[in-house]
Amino acid sequence: MAGSRSQSSGLRALRPVAFGADPSGERMARIRRSPHFKDGVFQNPGGTARIRPSGSTRDLAKIYFDKDSRTRRAPKGTVPVHPTTLADISRPPATGLRLTWMGHSSVLAEIDGHRVLFDPVWGERCSPFPFAGPRRLHPAPLPLAALGPVDVVVISHDHYDHLDLPTIKALAGTDTLFAVPLGVGAHLERWGVSAGRLRELDWHETTRIGGLALTATPARHFCGRGLRNTQHTLWASWAVTGEEHRIYHSGDTGYFEGFKDIGTDHGPFDATMIQVGAYSDFWPDIHMTPEEGVRAHLDLQGGEAAGVLLPIHWGTFNLAPHAWAEPGEWMRDVAGEAGQAVAFPRPGEPFEPAGKVPEEPWWRAVSRPIAHPWRGPRLAEAAAEPRSDDLDLAGER
Repeated sequence: MAGSRSQSSGLRALRPVAFGADPSGERMARIRRSPHFKDGVFQNPGGTARIRPSGSTRDLAKIYFDKDSRTRRAPKGTVPVHPTTLADISRPPATGLRLTWMGHSSVLAEIDGHRVLFDPVWGERCSPFPFAGPRRLHPAPLPLAALGPVDVVVISHDHYDHLDLPTIKALAGTDTLFAVPLGVGAHLERWGVSAGRLRELDWHETTRIGGLALTATPARHFCGRGLRNTQHTLWASWAVTGEEHRIYHSGDTGYFEGFKDIGTDHGPFDATMIQVGAYSDFWPDIHMTPEEGVRAHLDLQGGEAAGVLLPIHWGTFNLAPHAWAEPGEWMRDVAGEAGQAVAFPRPGEPFEPAGKVPEEPWWRAVSRPIAHPWRGPRLAEAAAEPRSDDLDLAGER
């Protein structure tokens, strides 16, 4: 037995630090007590979700390695990043709520006098290795050190494009708190975050930080950083309630009926940050298309077109077969049909949902032509006609 323990310790020592750490001890005991943990793994709402690509491996590889497909999955020029300055984010928001999308799922939310940083990823690659894996398609809008003090960092789950080792190690040297789903705290402790700064929650649990209530809410996804996907760390969306404002961050999730319950319990929201990128027919259960993203937002708002939707999880990393700017283009179609206000800020561009919302399709200057299949009844007749949007996108101005 002693030899077995020694061998196990040796294997742990060889484990790359970016893999983090598996839950153990009281943390693992708490996971086992969770009503959402069954048969040794966390369970998704709405039944089993396919977490591995479905369909033919050959078909998936054909799409990924097709020359035309590869070309469309990246911008054809420099992404117009807003050079965020301290002046942009140092003065309090006039309306009490300001959002700054830093790219992908990273958002700085300034809400009722507090600063909340969701899924911060400042690293060059979303990968356990600095020399391989998906690389940023645009730089971070500002250095992490220039962001200023943050009250709480909120993590949705432990995938590399949401939980970034270099970023967490930099934040470990500050006094900020971390709100994370069950089990994720094990990674952060290994990377230098003290246990006293962790607020580790199961779904439907709430922690209070200053004047904010942060609630971990269900999502339909999965977890894992190492070679073995043990499903021992939870994934979550988050509802954040201040004295005057309410916001929601979806993390990564497939569409499910539970959005309606989240809206009933915690909404309606002044703004939602909804994942609408890295979707594919090969994994329909764990990521949302723009159409599903709008549906989720409406569910969260009690069925009404209300508040502002900020699309996230697109534009920064190449993680799926779809065209780089497709989520933005299709979101404009779907939201326009639904009459829903959508914000399209450049990465790093602050905006206040109650003020002027950025609407310009900035990606078109560096995007190749994108089809517009998302057309509802009122757009059906126009589908056969060339749109000015389509002509502009094709460069025929």
